[in-house]
Amino acid sequence: MSTSGNLDSQQPHVALIPSAGMGHLIPFLRLAASLVNHHCRVTLITTHPTVSLAESRFISSFLSAFPQITEKQFHLLPLDPTLSNKSDDPFFLQWQIIRRSAHLLSPLLISSVSPLSAVISDVTLSSAITPITTDLDLPNYILFTSSARMCSLFACFPNCSVDQFDDDIEIPGLPTIPISSIPPALLNSKSLFATIFLQNAQEVMKSNGVLINTFEALEGDILHAINDRKVLNGFPPLYAIGPFLPCEFEKRDHGGNSPLKWLDDQPDGSIVYVSFGSRTALSREQMKELGNGLVSSGFKFLWVVKDKKVDKDDEESLDNLIGNELMERIQDHGNLVIKNWVDQDEILSHKAVGGFVGHGGWNSLAEAAWHGVRLLVWPQSGDQKMNAETVERSGLGMWVKSWDWGQQVVVKGDEIGEKIKEMMENNLLKSQATLITEEARKAVGDCGSSERTLKGLIQKWKINNT
Repeated sequence: MSTSGNLDSQQPHVALIPSAGMGHLIPFLRLAASLVNHHCRVTLITTHPTVSLAESRFISSFLSAFPQITEKQFHLLPLDPTLSNKSDDPFFLQWQIIRRSAHLLSPLLISSVSPLSAVISDVTLSSAITPITTDLDLPNYILFTSSARMCSLFACFPNCSVDQFDDDIEIPGLPTIPISSIPPALLNSKSLFATIFLQNAQEVMKSNGVLINTFEALEGDILHAINDRKVLNGFPPLYAIGPFLPCEFEKRDHGGNSPLKWLDDQPDGSIVYVSFGSRTALSREQMKELGNGLVSSGFKFLWVVKDKKVDKDDEESLDNLIGNELMERIQDHGNLVIKNWVDQDEILSHKAVGGFVGHGGWNSLAEAAWHGVRLLVWPQSGDQKMNAETVERSGLGMWVKSWDWGQQVVVKGDEIGEKIKEMMENNLLKSQATLITEEARKAVGDCGSSERTLKGLIQKWKINNT
């Protein structure tokens, strides 16, 4: 018993502070699970209220599955009314509310029975939380919830002038970034997103390191360029510790709404899975063109439809969204359309799924890489064109640049159908996806690059404890 007590006292104790949105929450909770599995003590600081029902349900399921994790509730201040004039995006506003409330974190960070070895906070919060951890003399790490390619822009952004952007953005040691791939909100220096992005990019230089959900075989050249200080001298160490693995609790019972039974009846590799993430809503016109394109492709599909950014507001019926006539055509061909939250990792892991049409969110791409599912990426906003570059360069999938950003161009159904057919019939993509999934599994396996990196980081926290 005394030996066990000594081991417990040597366990690093890490506090995690996620931000708003499932795209930020999911990697944090998967990282938390990985830290527990590596014998770390974990405290999860949860913001209240959340923006979406999906977030609150996901947190609840996670804490039930990991009772050894300590939760500390971080109750936010009210929204500053002046912020609503700067953005209509509820998630961007929540980021700013969390940042505005950050001074309330200090008591939560110092009240632990076991002293903290490190704090890991979301990249969207770094400029607000890093000064607090500095005052408390706590090592502070940033979780960057996108690709290493996007991180290269993040590193260089304080040295860029939005007003001087030309056709390409020069990134030292790496290929240039077309201005067309820059998140549109960054091109408006007065936007709330651009303001937050710049402040965080400036403050991250004071952190102890940046953790990222990627791996050597997928983005090794970019990881090395950043860590060799070719991109920016003085940028903190970049720790590639991905891909983050899904947890068992995510495979929750969906009752009669689960698509798995339908997938079980489909031939191997025959289904196109279509989803644009937890907060991307296509226009009604584009939704109907997408439906027509899916039908015209000749491949059966599972389509997850989303109409609003926030799930609490998403109450329209499928028939009203898509139209009765198109719904009949879809169902006549034996396809499945659903509107509820799904366990995407569970779908991508299913042997019936052979291709994935999506927006290019980094979690989705990492999951596709893990399961060896080829991609047709259709960026809608944010970092998604930068992520699409990684997909294209790695050979994991396709990116149709002429489709531009979602909401700016209505892509016709015939063209969508042709590209889906091209993806599903491309055996080179299929082979490359298989190679990438093998490399992903090596990375997190014994002696893999990501596993070695994570263990080295944990050892550093142990040394800090002594």
